[in-house]
Amino acid sequence: MNLEIAMVALFSVATAVALVARRFKLPYTVALVVTGVVLGTVHAFEAPHLTQELLYAVFLPGLLFEAAFALEYKKFVANKWAISALALPGLVAGIAVTAAILVPVANGLHFISDLTLLEGLVFAAVIAATDPIAVVGLFKSLGAPKRLAVLVEGESLLNDGTAVVVFTMIVGVAMGQPFSVPTAAVDLVRIVGMGIGVGVAIGYAVSLVIHKVDDPMIEITLTTIAAYGSFVAAEHFHFSGVIATVTAGMLCGNYAARTGMSPSTRVAVLTFWEYLAFALNSVVFLLIGFEVKVDALFEAWQPIVAAWVAMTAGRAAVVFAVAGLLRRGREAVPRAWAVVLTWGGLRGGLSMVLVLGLPLAMPHRELIQTMTFGVVILSILIQGLTMGPLLRRLGLVGPSASEGAYDRLRGAARGATAALEELERMEREGALHAAVGEQLKAQFRQRLEEARSAAAALHLEKEELTELERRRALQRALIAEKDALLEAHRAGRISADSLDSLLGDVDARLVQVLQDGH
Repeated sequence: MNLEIAMVALFSVATAVALVARRFKLPYTVALVVTGVVLGTVHAFEAPHLTQELLYAVFLPGLLFEAAFALEYKKFVANKWAISALALPGLVAGIAVTAAILVPVANGLHFISDLTLLEGLVFAAVIAATDPIAVVGLFKSLGAPKRLAVLVEGESLLNDGTAVVVFTMIVGVAMGQPFSVPTAAVDLVRIVGMGIGVGVAIGYAVSLVIHKVDDPMIEITLTTIAAYGSFVAAEHFHFSGVIATVTAGMLCGNYAARTGMSPSTRVAVLTFWEYLAFALNSVVFLLIGFEVKVDALFEAWQPIVAAWVAMTAGRAAVVFAVAGLLRRGREAVPRAWAVVLTWGGLRGGLSMVLVLGLPLAMPHRELIQTMTFGVVILSILIQGLTMGPLLRRLGLVGPSASEGAYDRLRGAARGATAALEELERMEREGALHAAVGEQLKAQFRQRLEEARSAAAALHLEKEELTELERRRALQRALIAEKDALLEAHRAGRISADSLDSLLGDVDARLVQVLQDGH
């Protein structure tokens, strides 16, 4: 029962952390990692180890598929050169720059003794991938601009596959295997290309079946098969499972969901994958925290800081180089966005799993593992905690301040209205003298009028608030309409055929609202 108890404990802790993070407006993923570190340090309970088998069998396919399913193909294609440059040649260049900075600094300042360039490349390859688990969840929660979110999500979804392939090649060379640039290039194209082929084959096959059925439970199951089946199939033939799952997810989300699913089914599928991503994110970030050994990190703080600086500098060099190359094209990346792309390159579970899989004979293996764990923690804590202020300072999430003010004004109006209703009730019941009641009501009427006037002024200044309120109100109204239809059917007032037709119309409008708010 140990595993079962551990999973219940992990979900219980994740729920408590989610409530606290919401209450104090903390990044959820950061709060999870900190909690995991604390619980692991005090040995609160025995959690499963974050192994490659666990990450590949449970977490990574589901998280990749959910992100790819929600990513619009048109937006991805509109940014294809920027995403491809960052995720493919940019990743290789980032590995080289990181190692070129780390090795002389570490040896020159005597943080590490005799760290070779090849060993520096091994570390740089381990830490190269921007973790989609971290980045996608963080940017969704912060509400970054949609095109910027597409760049971050698109790069994160693609570069994991490249990172795993490049890491395998570099480790092989470090352990004495022969290497040639043409062979490596062919292997990279083969592994990534065949991963795309597997994803297309399974995604298209699942899409064809979805077109022939109209059952939400079956179609949810089919998307699950596409997510995990494409990953398993590609990995079985030694292709890129990451690329296969991303390809299948984009195909199912942009073809099967839009042309083969009824509106009701699309709502059900979107809800299922949104919850699954939340659950997987919660557990994986807690497990990252559990894997960390705080004592070892403190002992190696100098190499860890040097590695984090080298990684960040390498990331900045690549991002700003790509932004410079694209500055005059349709995919131009503004300077402020380049800063966010640099700082948003968080590292996570994949790096930790790769480093745990290093051969036992690898020189400096233990130190490379400690540096990787430390860089992942610094990345999540420092960059994760400062991402919100950075976005606001750069003016990229301006609506957050006005939305907060608007929410406070709406809360004040609701409170004043409730107070007025309570005073009127007390007067009716004879618990409050009319003259005193009128005097008190005048105060709350004034507060209500001030809140409404201020909210109206914000509406005039911030057009997005009008759209935000429209979406919120429309979503609640459509849910109420759906509930009323279901209740009418249960009461025998409308037939099943009429219910299906009416629900289809409501769900179509509800899907549009959800997509507009994504």
